[in-house]
Amino acid sequence: MRPKKHKTTGSNDLFRARLDQIINMKHELVLLAGKVDWDWIDGEIAPLYSENGRPAIETRFMIGLLLLKHIYGLSDEGVCERWVHDPYFQFFTGEEFFQHAFPHERSDLSHWRKRLGDKLELLLAESLRVAHEAGALRSQDL
Repeated sequence: MRPKKHKTTGSNDLFRARLDQIINMKHELVLLAGKVDWDWIDGEIAPLYSENGRPAIETRFMIGLLLLKHIYGLSDEGVCERWVHDPYFQFFTGEEFFQHAFPHERSDLSHWRKRLGDKLELLLAESLRVAHEAGALRSQDL
């Protein structure tokens, strides 16, 4: 089944800390999260799923993990471990509140890579688009 859509409540919780209140909103990962077109990526990946069965993990969460893994040169296990204690990683993957445990199985990353197959090129395309918009990549370098 298609991944669930990312939804934020926008409200406070008495017992949990909102990430946007405890992190620096000018941090590089926060700025990058705002520039990535998560809805476009979700729409491109949607045909890979059927309408039946259990809902898949949110696209932003898994794609965010894959991007973080490559940005920081981490293994699957390493990105999952760092996600637990790094609020910027959690924010980048779409979390609204700080989480104290990894919410999925580590093997989900390899399952997602297998499902995506050649659609992983989408990540490259989106990375280049964001870099070009940010001025980090010139047109003549393409």
